[in-house]
Amino acid sequence: MKKSLDEHAERFSDHADAYDEDQDSAAYRACVDFVVDHAAPESDDVVLDLGTGTGAIAFALASDAAEIIGRDISDGMLEKAREKVDGRGVENVSFGDGRFRAPNVDRPVDIVTSNFAMHHLGDDEKREAIDTIADLGPRRIVLGDVMLFGDDDPDAPFYSPEVDDPATVGVLADAFTDAGYALTAVEMVTEQAGVLVAEHVKSD
Repeated sequence: MKKSLDEHAERFSDHADAYDEDQDSAAYRACVDFVVDHAAPESDDVVLDLGTGTGAIAFALASDAAEIIGRDISDGMLEKAREKVDGRGVENVSFGDGRFRAPNVDRPVDIVTSNFAMHHLGDDEKREAIDTIADLGPRRIVLGDVMLFGDDDPDAPFYSPEVDDPATVGVLADAFTDAGYALTAVEMVTEQAGVLVAEHVKSD
């Protein structure tokens, strides 16, 4: 049985102190780099980083954007992220509670990023999340995550089947299309991890 989001939040809070040091996977690091490169905010952009964790993506984008809004469900991760804000003296980054389907943001944003977080949702929940994100009006969504480019290999999973529920790239692509976005880049890091870039399709 899959864990609830509250159980995920507690699990990540328990590991918050060691989270940064534990992220030594080459695939994870590659996805971070791709997400940052493809986000490419302009100086007046507001960026929403969902599943922000301790702020790896948020801080990497801070010098290029007007404002970074980090959202996560884990109190422990948010505490670590806020400690970094204080320690680095960064003034345009803030962190708070928020979920994919309830991001706790009451204004439009220009870019939405997320890395290694959405795979905790089921496929229908991912569709709801992408619809919710689209309602915030971003021109670009950059999703790095555990995702399946080919057939799932239960004997050699990149992820933990007891807590993770990755979608196929096709399912994610369809969800973006239905929300009014077109994929403009697909970065396959492994058969089970990658980055999708979706741009808003302007109606005539």
